[in-house]
Amino acid sequence: MSSVYEQLGGEPAMAAAVELFYRKVLADDRISHYFEDVDMDRQAAKQKAFLTMVCGGPSHYSGKDMREGHRHLVKRGLNDIHFNAVAEHLQGTLEELGVSADLVRQVMAVAEGARADVLNR
Repeated sequence: MSSVYEQLGGEPAMAAAVELFYRKVLADDRISHYFEDVDMDRQAAKQKAFLTMVCGGPSHYSGKDMREGHRHLVKRGLNDIHFNAVAEHLQGTLEELGVSADLVRQVMAVAEGARADVLNR
């Protein structure tokens, strides 16, 4: 059986998803302030590599682990409300791109599995 990455459409699909995802995130007042001082091209590249890896594609992710990468944001107040907003945008992005409900559920399960690490619990 092919990986979720392949089922989603591979690299072009990941690139489209990340671009649409960050448009949604940056337009959301609940979370956009966390990205004010972030190099968004670099962030998008890291996110694409991370999503590719967690969806079973070729692993080129060399970023920090989830705890380390988000520790400074937790200190700034990052919590479940913010995590939920990001997850909502991820799900909305996938649905908008026509990803099947089953694949959306698989990706969202992976995202939910990262909650404790992202929130440093």
